[in-house]
Amino acid sequence: MPLGLSETGNKAVAQVGGYYMEEVRRQLIDQFGETPEDGPLSVYGGGLWVRTPYDDKMQQAATGALRRGLVRYDTGKGWSGPIARIEADDKWRSRLASSFIGIDYDNWRVAAVLAKTAGEARIGFADGEEGRLPAGAASMGYRKTGGSAFSAMRPGDLIAVKATGPGVYTLKNIPEVSGGMVVESPHSGRVYAMQGGFDVRLSPFNRATQAERQPGSTIKPFVYATALDNGMTPATLIVDGPFCVYQGARFGNKCFRNFGGASGSGEHTMRWGLEQSRNLMTVRTASQIGMEPIVETIKTMGIGTHEPYLSTALGAGSTTVEKMVNAFSMLANHGRELKPRLIDYVQDRRGKVIFPKNWRPCEGCNSDDWDGKPMPRFTPSGKQLMDPMTAYQVVHMLEGVVQRGTAQVLRDLNVPLFGKTGTTTGPTDVWFVGGTPDVVAGLYMGYDQPRSMGGYAQGGSLAAPVFKQFFLESLTDRPPVPFIAPKNIRMVRIDRQSGRRVYGAWPGTDPKAAIIWEAFKPESEPRRTIREEEIKPAASAKRPDAPVQEGNGRRSDADFLDDRGGII
Repeated sequence: MPLGLSETGNKAVAQVGGYYMEEVRRQLIDQFGETPEDGPLSVYGGGLWVRTPYDDKMQQAATGALRRGLVRYDTGKGWSGPIARIEADDKWRSRLASSFIGIDYDNWRVAAVLAKTAGEARIGFADGEEGRLPAGAASMGYRKTGGSAFSAMRPGDLIAVKATGPGVYTLKNIPEVSGGMVVESPHSGRVYAMQGGFDVRLSPFNRATQAERQPGSTIKPFVYATALDNGMTPATLIVDGPFCVYQGARFGNKCFRNFGGASGSGEHTMRWGLEQSRNLMTVRTASQIGMEPIVETIKTMGIGTHEPYLSTALGAGSTTVEKMVNAFSMLANHGRELKPRLIDYVQDRRGKVIFPKNWRPCEGCNSDDWDGKPMPRFTPSGKQLMDPMTAYQVVHMLEGVVQRGTAQVLRDLNVPLFGKTGTTTGPTDVWFVGGTPDVVAGLYMGYDQPRSMGGYAQGGSLAAPVFKQFFLESLTDRPPVPFIAPKNIRMVRIDRQSGRRVYGAWPGTDPKAAIIWEAFKPESEPRRTIREEEIKPAASAKRPDAPVQEGNGRRSDADFLDDRGGII
């Protein structure tokens, strides 16, 4: 058969997985080596067959949602400068192609500035095509020096453009702000999607796994989880008020503040403090129970090893998106250990499973018909890292964050969701981590060199909408599933504001109803009271000799005994 030549032309190749597949490659190289010199099972010499949990629909949704969130934040801030530079000589095409810089967002393309006149620039692409960039299509301000982006361009600059007509393009800006996002199964730890920046061909640094960032208020659920393990309940009243710590004669008092400098608002339940993300309530709780057990909880849940300072309770440590998503997944998994997993198993060229080492086939799982035997069931793997009841209490309170708290933007999705927003000092990073009983996702947005994103930047206004867009594009076809309480949890009706038990009324459908269901451990729920200061005054005047009644309309135990002359 005669041989022929085919024109490649450096046509665009679909980028499947992007950061996800790059992370898989890194893990495979760490496990088996890269080249044949590293061993017979190396990535590029072993003929490996790899099975991953990758979900293309979720990956596309996560990629698109994060990118749109970054572009939305960056819009109006001007041009951040060229992506890179090459020599604009007669070899510009090969130089551009060998740079491996590309982008697959919204029909944007990477072009090299070849020449520039007063009215337009001539640009070229890796496939040899050329086009025009009118000065009016590059009139956005240049954020570094002022003036227009067009005046700042130089031949050899690599820029992002989008076609507006045949051979005519307009300038686009790659957001200077970046971020990372991970989507995980809370049942198994399998990672469905991962996005580590705007585009892996622009920056291979994976911000989902490699960027150590302050988690901000997303750490608070683990502070309150420790409090629940040390005698508190979701209905425990905590003072939202000034809190200072004396640091010695040199430093004086360190006074904590709520976000935005808001002052305290008196006593509230733990639930309210978590829903509204009140710093003063969190740090007061941390001071009461001690930071040592809190940092131990944070370490046990795989978030990181942090110092036992009160500021750690407000998210002053560092961690990654992958670790935070996995920690929230373990909350949804009733506190049982999970390991983030991007590789299900690996086979050699002969089909033998070589990774993981303890892999076992599921005999009969793919049978065509029922053989009369019990259905195969997998026993839970992993250690129990947190009391299942504690984990559920935290998840139940985090559902309130979506219904009434800082993530209310997600409430109209009308499915059971839990989650927590986070905003670090500056603010330099904004976060959201949360999800459903079946899918947990988390993300952060921030500059690679941390600096303020602006006083208006908050997790609820920037990060939570990214999660919402991801959910709308990938999870709306799934039936709503409620969070299941573990054994021994007691659901009790309480007053949402006071935390007191309610007997004569029932929770309504309004998320902000006065009465809600609250989750308690056995023997920790609020008790019926006969204390006079906790009994609501009667609505109307009573006869002086009428027996006193409790606020719920029932007679007190003391009245019952008095009517009978005491104990009989």
